[in-house]
Amino acid sequence: MKQPTFLEGVVLALVAATSGSLLFSALTSVLPSDSILRMLISLLSLVYIGYLMSRSRERLGRITALSAWVLATVTSIMLSPSLFLFVSLHSGFVWLIRSLYIHSGVLSAVADLALTALSLTAAVWAALQTSSLFFSIWCFFLTQALFVAIPKGWPGVWQRKEAMEDSFHQAYQTAQKALSKLISSQ
Repeated sequence: MKQPTFLEGVVLALVAATSGSLLFSALTSVLPSDSILRMLISLLSLVYIGYLMSRSRERLGRITALSAWVLATVTSIMLSPSLFLFVSLHSGFVWLIRSLYIHSGVLSAVADLALTALSLTAAVWAALQTSSLFFSIWCFFLTQALFVAIPKGWPGVWQRKEAMEDSFHQAYQTAQKALSKLISSQ
């Protein structure tokens, strides 16, 4: 699988912002805006999760993850929390999918959680400053595109892991030599 790139994230942000604002404009005369926004949030998070899974090398658990997304979405629609809580739930699910399918460690997942919080902040800021759905979606997904800059492995953690693997390998070699001596001496 090809790893996601920042440029792909920028294109995805542009497509999401454009299609989201066009769909909102088209459905405004038919449905209430709160319902349209919830539908858009759900649809955009599903598309983004699908993108993340398509770029991941991990194959296990995809159906389970999508089933969990459907369950969380249906439950949140039925409970009808505030719009901010609804957005936070979907953002949290995006973070969870990235943590499970893209990142390899706890530190990367924590950094991604901070990025997700920054994305929500950027989206709220854009909404308050411009009152534009396009710019709000754009800022959210543009900030999300920065997840590719999160290191796969943190230097201190990998050095300790490599040192432990070297120590294990040395101990293994010593044990092999001792076993060979023991067998050859009999």
